[in-house]
Amino acid sequence: MEKKNHLFKAEIKEMLDLVVNSLYSKKEIFLRELLSNASDAIDRAKYQGLTQPELVADNPAWRIDIVADKDAKTLMISDNGAGMNAEDLEKNLGVIASSGTKAFRAALKEKGGTNLPELIGQFGVGFYAAFMVADRVRVVSKKRGEDSAYQWESDGAGAYTVEDGARDAYGTSVMLHLRTDFEEYLDEWRIRELVKNYSDFIAYPIFFKGLPEKKDADKKDEDKKEPEAPKPLNTMVALWKRARKDVKPEEYAEFYKHLTHDYDEPLETIHFSGEGQVEFKALLFLPKKAGMDIYMPQTKRGLSLYVRNVFIGNDFDMLLPEYLRFAKGVVDSADLPLNVSREMLQDDAVIRKIKQAVTSKILSSLQEMKDKKSDKYKEFYEAFGRIVKEGIHTDWENADRIKKLALYPSAKTEAGKMISLDEYVKAMPKDQKDIYFLSAERLEEARHSPQIEQALKHGCDVLFFVDPVDEWLVDSFREYEGKKLVDIAKGDVQFGSEKEQKAEKEANEKATADLKPFLDAVKEQLKDQVADVRVSTRLADSPCCLVAGANALSASMERMLRAMKQDVPHEKRTLEINADHPLVAKMKGLSGDELKDAVELLYDQALIAEGSAIPDPGRFTKLLTALMLK
Repeated sequence: MEKKNHLFKAEIKEMLDLVVNSLYSKKEIFLRELLSNASDAIDRAKYQGLTQPELVADNPAWRIDIVADKDAKTLMISDNGAGMNAEDLEKNLGVIASSGTKAFRAALKEKGGTNLPELIGQFGVGFYAAFMVADRVRVVSKKRGEDSAYQWESDGAGAYTVEDGARDAYGTSVMLHLRTDFEEYLDEWRIRELVKNYSDFIAYPIFFKGLPEKKDADKKDEDKKEPEAPKPLNTMVALWKRARKDVKPEEYAEFYKHLTHDYDEPLETIHFSGEGQVEFKALLFLPKKAGMDIYMPQTKRGLSLYVRNVFIGNDFDMLLPEYLRFAKGVVDSADLPLNVSREMLQDDAVIRKIKQAVTSKILSSLQEMKDKKSDKYKEFYEAFGRIVKEGIHTDWENADRIKKLALYPSAKTEAGKMISLDEYVKAMPKDQKDIYFLSAERLEEARHSPQIEQALKHGCDVLFFVDPVDEWLVDSFREYEGKKLVDIAKGDVQFGSEKEQKAEKEANEKATADLKPFLDAVKEQLKDQVADVRVSTRLADSPCCLVAGANALSASMERMLRAMKQDVPHEKRTLEINADHPLVAKMKGLSGDELKDAVELLYDQALIAEGSAIPDPGRFTKLLTALMLK
């Protein structure tokens, strides 16, 4: 055919400027786009061959080739796929945002086609990414079923030419004349890196060939070696698209290490498919240990996103809720809508559905691990338990499921053991109506807290909230399975049956009347430090403790907020006295300075027991020394 000059349509100058300068954040993306187009072309040829066997009568070994010529400064990407004729070249490459792939799918759908091949290109602009690194692009193509080849060429300045071309085999070759500052893409190591990062799981082998540079005439040829058979740059193995029964554990482990650069194997592998309104495949991993950056707010986290085996990007945090940020893995969706750059997700509704499915699957897997593999779950929980519990506050939809996953040490559990809320409820005495907990900064501090004494005496266990996140979750964690969570260090608490509570109430009223002069004296002396002084219903062995109001901040929360430089007003707490303790009986008989010193020591003792600092350590030491000398 005669060589023809054509003007690009759709305001080509402005459009190409947009593609080259604004559409993609990384120039290297051009190779991903061209390889995706080549993969699409092979997919089309294979699919057409199902109904037109003559089109694939040559029985091709499907492949994609990358050829680098450093002397000519050209990079060529070739495929043996469907190919294009002159009309196709003008239609697909002469009109911005006109995609052959998109038209192909639309045509098949109009004819009622089913089981369509998964084709990557949807927007018709990926090809033009070549102009980001090339000042001239030549396309030579021969369409399957036709005898002639055609050539399309442009410098991207506003026009292109179409003429007869020379090509024996079916398929398409895209030749890029690279700009001076992009010659790095002629190096084999760089091409290998890009294929590994972006196109490792394309289903067809990608081969690289570097043309030898011209040698000086006076240089002798080096010893010639028999060339090795070329090996593809890509693995072509998308584990997430294989049935789980067909994947060996060592393959999962190898892929996990490749994905995360973790030297260890994953603790758990979650391989599943999402079906329904949105279809996708996911391969997720739970690590054994938390990385040092797990609590760093600026660290990028998330899943790697693929569309039909082509890497789009990693750290897509919109696919996971924040409290599951430790999970690693891949999501691959054929339905996922992307914008033209493929680097920003476009349809929030689709993303939400994928996120919901991924979240639900991870929580189900954790529950199964907890129920059936307790040792493995304990290992997981020690590494990530406090992170998972964040979801109780942030994920209302799944809060009840997350509560079931939570584990806590308790007053009755052995050192190193934890129990779930279900286990706690199952072991509750029949007269116990509420779930008791105590917040503390350290586990040992909680175990020796005086506030738990009466609870244990009545056979009630007390959960210990000792993770910093636990204090933050208290307001979101008001009840579980219809039972209220009650802070045993706040407000009024009573234990035992109604009969026992009535008896204890009468005893408490009698003790309050007997100790009234003593209680009044203590209250007067500590009026600037405490809100009230009363006989306790929660003490059994200790002489005293401090109790916060029902709606007040706990002492540990006050200390935590102050450590974060928050302006927290000090709330006076109530000093509770154990009326049956020998020390109280002894103090009741004191007066004057002896009583004042003893009350001061008693208050300091209560502060120490709750983990708070005493106001005057020197004074405390002096009084304690004098007491010991007596």
